[in-house]
Amino acid sequence: MASHNELGKLGESIARDFLIARGMIIREQNWRMNHLEIDIVAEEPTRCMLHIVEVKTRTSDEHYNPLDAINRRKRTNLINAANGYVKYYQLKLGIQYDVIVITGHPDNFKINYIPKAFQPPLRTYR
Repeated sequence: MASHNELGKLGESIARDFLIARGMIIREQNWRMNHLEIDIVAEEPTRCMLHIVEVKTRTSDEHYNPLDAINRRKRTNLINAANGYVKYYQLKLGIQYDVIVITGHPDNFKINYIPKAFQPPLRTYR
């Protein structure tokens, strides 16, 4: 496995443990629907909330903001995947889109949790 893939898997594992420590239940990791993927699907039972979590792991954030990788297309894909997940499991939970950015090296990671990182666009019908 390429070193960037190993770093990404390690970052997702750290993010999963971080969410569990915050009282969330991990429902899925790397859930796929066709070409769409959700890094982590977590449930916060006290709020009846489903968290769709995108994890970005980098060794450094000096010259690159990992949040820049979550562009409009990525947000659209996450929203479509979340809608598919909720429909497939027939869930009656609210949905929140979070981002966890992990930077550094395995012996010294920094975790930046961004709850409600974005909202799906509102659609109005005539």
